[in-house]
Amino acid sequence: MARNDGIDRTLARNQDLETPDDVTKVQEHNEREKDRYSNVDIVPERTALNVHFKSPTDDYVKMFEQMEQDKIISTRGLKPDAVKYGELVFDVNSAYFYNHGGYGFAKQFYADAYKAAVEIVGGEQYILSAVMHADERNRAMSEALGEDVYHYHLHVVYIPVVEKQILWSKRCKDESLRGTVKETITQVSRSKKWESKPVLDENGNPMLNAKGKKILKSSYSVLQDDFFNFMRNAGYTDVERGECGSTEEHLTVTQFKVQAEQQRLEAVTGQVAQAEQSLADAKAATEKQKKKLEALKKETQAAKSVAMTAHEIESMGKKNPITGNVTMTADECRTLKDYAVSSFAEKSEKLKYKQKFEQADKNAKIWKDRFEKLNKDYEELKQKAQPFLDAIEIASEKVWAFINAILARGKELYEHKHPARNRGQDMEI
Repeated sequence: MARNDGIDRTLARNQDLETPDDVTKVQEHNEREKDRYSNVDIVPERTALNVHFKSPTDDYVKMFEQMEQDKIISTRGLKPDAVKYGELVFDVNSAYFYNHGGYGFAKQFYADAYKAAVEIVGGEQYILSAVMHADERNRAMSEALGEDVYHYHLHVVYIPVVEKQILWSKRCKDESLRGTVKETITQVSRSKKWESKPVLDENGNPMLNAKGKKILKSSYSVLQDDFFNFMRNAGYTDVERGECGSTEEHLTVTQFKVQAEQQRLEAVTGQVAQAEQSLADAKAATEKQKKKLEALKKETQAAKSVAMTAHEIESMGKKNPITGNVTMTADECRTLKDYAVSSFAEKSEKLKYKQKFEQADKNAKIWKDRFEKLNKDYEELKQKAQPFLDAIEIASEKVWAFINAILARGKELYEHKHPARNRGQDMEI
């Protein structure tokens, strides 16, 4: 999967279809046979753009049965619960196709990838269906870029087979035939198809560990190598191989989708962090404006307190009842003159403070609106991110429960097989 490091990586994963129910579900998904899907990113209007490099001639199970009747495959010696079907998924991160033009480039890429699938499976006759999906929207990229971006990938459903030689038994009447090859059949076998292979040195010899045992390479690691090398040889030199030893070697569908949502969650988390920072900045700016506003109020109040009132002016001087003239003493004239000069200065200062106050009040309203919008966006982002956090937590619990069940079952089988050796001591895993 992509790790947002700017590197485009190939991914090949193999999934066992263990039960008829698994086969049915994969067929319904791959062939788009359902009316509604739990995956909300599937866009039905684009389903017609999906490309079949090999279309199924019937449902997958009936095709298997017909191939067995036609002796193309053999289930001789196969256990009733054996895995008979497999699915390969070939993929590169969505940005790779977006940067190369989208749909047209993806069609050519997966046409070449299908050729790789034919080689990996062992022949086109063992492939039941191969379809490129072009109708699944990459939600994270679409939201980030503000346009629809689609996740192109290839599903290949196949039958795992190997060639098996049937030998003449020791009971054969012709002694010369005993132990020789009687016939070669194409046997359905998941375990032999995907068995681990020895790691070879530069001379082509198996490499050994410190105990002298062969060092084995996981079949899924080999699958990754084969797909990457095939696409490189086909001319796609701008992709890298999925990392060795990582969970990319073999992912179940659930793990694959959880990992995809993990990436989307990381993107949303980044947006939340950015919103939190913007919110903090807005809060700080708002507090600053409030303090400035309070200071202006105090200054305005102080200016009002020193202003001369109309009552004080009216009380000055003595009015002549006959002439109506007002007579003032020299001290009153001097005081009135000083108050007049002071009054004009105060009026000017009050006007200045009034303008400052109005501007500060306006700025405070703007910052308040910004703060409320950022706070709303922040809460929406938190709600959007929460389902993905819950999904990751649930998936992790299921994976660990699955691993613990396997370990417990392994211990039980070991103790049953070696009762004497394990009596009185715990099994080491």
